[in-house]
Amino acid sequence: MDKIVKFNHRLKRRPSRQTSVVRPSRAEAERAVRTLIRWAGDDPDREGLIGTPARVARAYEEWYAGYFEDPRDYLKRTFEEVAGYDEIVLLRDIRFESHCEHHMAPIIGRVHIGYLPRQRVVGISKLVRLVDVYSKRLQVQEKMTAEIASCLDNVLKPFGVGVVVEAAHECMTTRGVHKSDVTMVTSCMLGTFRTKPATRQEFLSAINLKAASASGNAIR
Repeated sequence: MDKIVKFNHRLKRRPSRQTSVVRPSRAEAERAVRTLIRWAGDDPDREGLIGTPARVARAYEEWYAGYFEDPRDYLKRTFEEVAGYDEIVLLRDIRFESHCEHHMAPIIGRVHIGYLPRQRVVGISKLVRLVDVYSKRLQVQEKMTAEIASCLDNVLKPFGVGVVVEAAHECMTTRGVHKSDVTMVTSCMLGTFRTKPATRQEFLSAINLKAASASGNAIR
């Protein structure tokens, strides 16, 4: 892979638009962490663990900040002065860190995004933020892939969108006797990326995934 694109920023706090779940207090969250420490077999009151519940609560605020952001907000500012440019816009190797919703174990990988603009484009940093919002939630890789593509398609309304995600799942690499160090690849092709093999192949070739060009592998 080429250079990894990593973008760190502070997400603005706002009421969640994604869930109606009542958020517990920080004290309740910290008590829950103490319970898990005891469940693991340790003493939450020993010196090395006294501050752990508070640190875990703060870490959760960062890891799951995506619940407090609307990813569509990042795509609203677009640019129409593109001098007639009508080829694929592609950003690859966007590094992300998420957590699977089954074991809450890390999912670490890269996202590649391409779209065929319809008279307007969006700043490339906004594509990174789009990935950041969806990854900072409890996720299933297939779902995250489809969410990124669908949001880009719905807001920008381009001729087509292609999203490929490559990731390692630590629920597989760190658990059980038969640990497996593998990379999962998922894709979502919309519009011309799905209906025109040449466009799809151009995108996949640019991210070095020529073998994945079969349209049957795409997620709708």
